[in-house]
This record gives sequence, structure tokens and C-alpha cells, in this order.
Amino acid sequence: MPLSVLLLSLCQALLITGNSMLIPVSPLIGASLAPSPAWSTAPVATQWLGLMCATVPASLIMARLGRRRGFMLGHLVGLVGVGVACEALVSEDFWRFMLATWLIGIGIGFGQLYRFAATEVAPLRLRDRAIGLVMSGGVLAAFLGPWLANTSRALGETPFLMSFLGLGVLYVLALLILTMVRLPPPETTHEPGTSRPLVQVLRQPTFIVAVLAGMVGYGVMNVAMTATPLAMTAAGHDFAHIATTIQWHVLAMFLPSFFTGHLSARFGARTMIVLGCLLLVASALVAQVAQSVGGFYTGLVLLGLGWNFTFLPATGLLTESYRPADKARTQAANEFLIFSTVAATALMAGPLVSEFGWAYLNTLLIPLSLVPILALAWQRLASRAPRPHIGG
Repeated sequence: MPLSVLLLSLCQALLITGNSMLIPVSPLIGASLAPSPAWSTAPVATQWLGLMCATVPASLIMARLGRRRGFMLGHLVGLVGVGVACEALVSEDFWRFMLATWLIGIGIGFGQLYRFAATEVAPLRLRDRAIGLVMSGGVLAAFLGPWLANTSRALGETPFLMSFLGLGVLYVLALLILTMVRLPPPETTHEPGTSRPLVQVLRQPTFIVAVLAGMVGYGVMNVAMTATPLAMTAAGHDFAHIATTIQWHVLAMFLPSFFTGHLSARFGARTMIVLGCLLLVASALVAQVAQSVGGFYTGLVLLGLGWNFTFLPATGLLTESYRPADKARTQAANEFLIFSTVAATALMAGPLVSEFGWAYLNTLLIPLSLVPILALAWQRLASRAPRPHIGG
């Protein structure tokens, strides 16, 4: 595997470490600063909103300036967000904290394209494995992120201030690593040529299945994950248990990445997507019967596995739906649709779990988790349907 893929994996690990630190921290900061409990997950939603806002510009900027400069720009924006967050925590300003998470989300939005950069430096036969290797950087994040959240939250006079200073250090380290990464120039990865109308690309069955799997896998995972700190607090569990639950969840999200590419190559991306959807359903069913620490652990592990087996195969499937001339716009459309869904689910998580409870929220996720399976079944039936014979 090329060295650049390994360095991209390390950058991804630092990015996800920051993300996994924010998972238990942001809802609790929101709950302490928000004007009402319904707004507690709003900072998480603005983070995803920032990510959504970055999806289209990030792809287009990288098509013009190259991947490395684009990633560096994203981390610089994230550092600005860290500075605003520190100021907001000191002044206890909820709205300024939402601005901070929006800026951090923009930086994360650029980093979401690390997996596509891996496909451009790895041989075609290693494409799925390169995606998996980059995403496996999250294994480090599973341990480091929750540990950073748990150990830094009470340092200093201002709660969680040191958590965000630690986040800034992670972004600086990623910038240093990016100076060593060698990526192909944009004119070789985004070849000039006649691009197809975007609508034509988006109407392809392969694109539809890929984006639906990504939207459902990420959306279902995010609404449950975002609500978990609030649900566990309501159930009487302390912050250490919350951080450990998130740790096991993030580990389940990224540890399978070491072999998800192998499984996708052997059994096909569509089969893996079906398995991922069934794991999401299993997670929601566990939430109906157990709200002990063990129940949350089990449900969040299944949730992480379901995300991995939907999102990663969907990424590989997406690369089959475009030509080089269509790459930037197709990736931008995919990222925009997925992370618009994620932003919406983050905003919904707080009101749903506060109003209806953990079990009811997960009940709503069961039919949503089955949507990609229904789309795959429809696609298979449509491909087998006999075409009308036109003859003279």
C-alpha cells in the first residue's frame, strides 16, 4: 500500500479523534448553555450543518487546488473554530458556541474527503482496501477521543475548555503530517473531458443505491449516537460510562475497516449494505429492552458496525457511478445529500429523546434502516423485468 495512504489514515485518525471527543462533550455543553433542553443538541446540529455547507465547496476547491491544499485549508478553518469555542466557553455564550461548532464542522467537511483521496493514490485493485485502511484510522480515535474528553473536561476553571485546546493540537498535528503527503495534482485525478449532465449521473441506479445507503447508514447512526449522552444521563449513568460507551461505539465504527474492503470485494458492496442495515435494526431493537450500561454498550456497538457496513461499501459503490470528468460534482452531490441528512438528524435528536424517550426514538429508526434494502430489492426486480419487444 502506498505511503500516502498510510499518512492519510493517520490524518483521518486525528480528525476522528477530535470528532469522537466532541460526541459526548457537545451535547452536554449545549445542555448547560442552551436556553431550553430542546436546544441541547443544537451545537451538534450546527457542526453537521457546517460540514454540509463545506461538501460542495470542498470538492470543487480540491478539483482546482489539489487534495493536500484543500485538506490544509479545512484544518485551518477548524482551528479558527477551536478559538471561537474557547472564547464561547469562557464567556458562557451559547450562540457563539454554535458558531464555533459550525466552523469546526466546515473543517471536518473537508476531511471527509480523505477516503476519496485514498482511491486516487492506490491501484484500482486495492481501491476498497485503501478506503478501509484510511477509515481504520478511527481505531486510534476510539481510544484517544473519549479519553481526551474524560480527562480534559475538568481541567482548569472552565469546564471543557482544555478539551477544545486539545482539539486544536490534533488539527496542528494533522497539518504537519499533510506537509509530508504526496498526492497527485488535480489535473491527473480530475481529468478534463466532456462531463455528463449532473441529473444524468444522479439518476443512475448505482448512484441512487450508494447515496441512499450512505444517507441511511450515517443518519440513523448519528441520531442515535447524538442522543446517547442525553439518554444515558437521564437513565442515571455518569460521564465516565458515557465516554466509555462512545469509545466502544467508535471502535465498532472503525475497527472493521481493516477487513470491510476484503468483504466488499468478495461478497459485493450490495450484500454488505444489506448486512449493515440489519445491524442498524438490531441496535434499535436492543434499545427497546435494555437501558443499563451493558444495554447501551451493546446497542452502540451494533450501531457502529451497521454504520461501517453501510457507509464504507457505499463509498466504493459510488466510485463506479462517475467518470473522471464527473468526479468533483458527483462526490459533492453525494456528500451534500449525506451530510444534509446528518445535520437534520442531529437537530432532531435532542427534541425526540427529550420528548419521547430513548426507546421510542429507536423505534422510529427501524423502518428507516430498511430503506436501502427496499431500494436494492426494487433495483433487482427492475433489472429482471422483461423489456417490451418493439418489432415491425
